[in-house]
Amino acid sequence: MKKIIVLGSTGSIGTNVLNVVRHLGPSKFKLLGLVAHSNIDLLYEQAQEFDPEIVGVFIESKAQELQKRLPHIRVVGGLEGLLEVASHAQSDLVFNSIVGTHGLEPMMAAIEAGKDIALANKEVLVSAGEIIMKAAKKNGCKILPVDSEHSAIFQCLQNQPKKNVHRLILTASGGPFLEHSLEQLKLATLKDALNHPTWTMGAKVTVDSSTLMNKGFEVIEARWLFDIPIKDIEVVIHPQSIIHSMVEFIDNTILAQMGEPEMLTPIQLALTYPEKHPGMLSPFNFTKYNRLDFTSPDVERFNCLKLAYQALEAGDSFPCFLNAVNETLVEKFLKNQISWYDISQKLQRLMDAHRQEKVNTIEEVLQVDLQARREAEQV
Repeated sequence: MKKIIVLGSTGSIGTNVLNVVRHLGPSKFKLLGLVAHSNIDLLYEQAQEFDPEIVGVFIESKAQELQKRLPHIRVVGGLEGLLEVASHAQSDLVFNSIVGTHGLEPMMAAIEAGKDIALANKEVLVSAGEIIMKAAKKNGCKILPVDSEHSAIFQCLQNQPKKNVHRLILTASGGPFLEHSLEQLKLATLKDALNHPTWTMGAKVTVDSSTLMNKGFEVIEARWLFDIPIKDIEVVIHPQSIIHSMVEFIDNTILAQMGEPEMLTPIQLALTYPEKHPGMLSPFNFTKYNRLDFTSPDVERFNCLKLAYQALEAGDSFPCFLNAVNETLVEKFLKNQISWYDISQKLQRLMDAHRQEKVNTIEEVLQVDLQARREAEQV
C-alpha cells in the first residue's frame, strides 16, 4: 500500500487524483493528507470519505472553520500548515497539484523530507527548475511527471540512456485560436479563450493553452525533468491531442505515447509507478481517431512560445520572471481588465526591460516572483 499526500485536492487535477484512488481502492493507497487553498466545503467531503490524518488549508480563517467541522482530524492553516502536510513523515508520495508558485515551498519541503513527488504544477520547475532538480537529486527523490506530455516522454525514455536521445518532441493542440489570423486574435474574447477544443482544464491553464504559453512552460519543464539541452526540445502542433509527445533517438527512430486526451491516465501512472494497473478509460478506438495532423507552431502569432524559449535560453531570473508576469496578466485577462492580445504584448515589454539576476535559492526565486507581479500589475 502506498501512502500519499495530495496538495491541491479540490482542483481539477486533485479531484481526478481522488478518482484514481477510488478506482484502485484502499488496498493500493492510503490518503494521509489533503491540502486545499480555500474550498473547505469540498475538502470537508473529501476528508469525510478518505479520513486522512491531517488536512491543510492555505487560508487560515478557513482552516479554523474546517477544524470545527472535522474535530477528529488535525487541520492546519497557512503556509506553515501546508509545509507540515507536505513533509509528513509517514508518506511515500506527495502529489503536487497546487496551482502557481504557491506550490513551490511545499514542494521543497517534501523533497527535503525525502519524498517522491508526482508533479502536476508547471510553475515549480519553470520558476526554479535547476534548484528543485538539484535538491531532488541530493535527497534521492523521484520526480514523476503528471502533465500528459511529460508523462509521455517519461514513458518513451524508460531504460534509454541519455546519449541515445536526439530530440524531445512536445505535441500541442494549438488551442482554440489555431486557425485565427492576427486580426482575429486581437479581437479574441475570454469566452473564446476558455473554449479549448480537446482538454478540460482550469481557467488559468486553459488561457495559457490558448496563447501557447502552456507549451512554452512545458519546454522549460522538459529541460529540467529530462536534463536535455534546449536545442533538442521541439514543439509540434497536433490538434487531435492523441499523440501526447515523442522521443526521437540518434538512429532516427521515434517512440510516441498515445491515447485519449484525458488526464486520468498520466495521473494513475504517476501514482502507481513503477507498477501498472487497469485504467479507467475504455480501450482505444483507432477507427474513431483515424486522422493525425501535424504542423509547426506559428511563433509570430503566438509570441508567448517564443518568449518561453528566450527565457530558458537566458536563464537565471528570466524563467521565474516570465512565469510570474504571465500569471498576473492572465489573472487580469480573466477579470476582463486586459485583452487576450495584451497578454503577449505586455509580457514582451516587461521581458525586454527585465534586468537579469542570479537565483540560487527558493527565497531569491520568490523575490523575483514578487517583483515581477508588481511590475505586471502596473503595466
